[in-house]
Amino acid sequence: MGAMSVRTQSSEQPAEAAHRAGFACFVGRPNAGKSTLTNALVGQKVAITANQPQTTRHTVRGIVHRPDAQLILVDTPGLHKPRTLLGERLNDVVRTTWAEVDVIGFCLPANEKLGPGDRFIAKELASIKKTPKIAIVTKTDLVEGQRLAEQLIAIDQLGKELGFEWAEIVPVSAVADRQVDLLADLIVPLLPEGPALYPEGDLTDEPEQVMIAELIREAALEGVRDELPHSIAVVVEEMLPREGRPADKPLLDIHAFVYIERPSQKGIIIGPKGKRLKDVGIKSRKQIEALLGTPVFLDLHVKVAKDWQRDPKQLRRLGF
Repeated sequence: MGAMSVRTQSSEQPAEAAHRAGFACFVGRPNAGKSTLTNALVGQKVAITANQPQTTRHTVRGIVHRPDAQLILVDTPGLHKPRTLLGERLNDVVRTTWAEVDVIGFCLPANEKLGPGDRFIAKELASIKKTPKIAIVTKTDLVEGQRLAEQLIAIDQLGKELGFEWAEIVPVSAVADRQVDLLADLIVPLLPEGPALYPEGDLTDEPEQVMIAELIREAALEGVRDELPHSIAVVVEEMLPREGRPADKPLLDIHAFVYIERPSQKGIIIGPKGKRLKDVGIKSRKQIEALLGTPVFLDLHVKVAKDWQRDPKQLRRLGF
């Protein structure tokens, strides 16, 4: 697949390869398999997987610890043609992040032909000259060999057309756990030499509050995506250990607000007799407990924040 760049090493060959550490981010159309791949590499659910574009609003980093390297995955929101202030702000965040990471992995599903969305992203990638780009063909478990071969050729061509060379083109299936380790092996040499940047136990440096808010948001979107695709924001107001509990039976009180844009959306989120909100609470509480490893009391309230997606003051307050 095109010429590979060969790294020259100094004549004094060290006994073992130097440790490397650096940042990579996965880009691609919504649903290209970015979050699933992040989770497969990190080995734990970190990024939020959902069948809806733009759910990973925050820079969630998954950290892959290896004896020879530490790979920090920065999850940028999707790049898209902006329609709102929020959209423009997200796009700026994306471009800044791309220029700062050591490797960009462009995820392209094996089972979908390259489309205008892919081209739009590839064009943007072409303008970021210095950063090595890996094309990652995802969801290979869904196609036959012939279809996969055609996709690999099409992706190789796309780079040539736009005047850049992919550092690698790698087919993977996160679901079937195919070539996920190989992908990590190929990313590592592209990282700068240096010590680990995060302690061994860390899987993500995302503040817990933001991850918790994200889990609640995902649960809240579950049944109502069509009616309220993006108009839900969640803010964790406070997290406090319950007082007077024995040390071996702690309880964490979490108070969170689910913000919607219009009063008419309140009923949709709360549901008949409050059933939906209760389900959201149960579902997200289980996931929060799994994330934190401690029992949680979750207190959820729904608030209306008028047109928050278009209001800079509200955007700031809601963490964008």
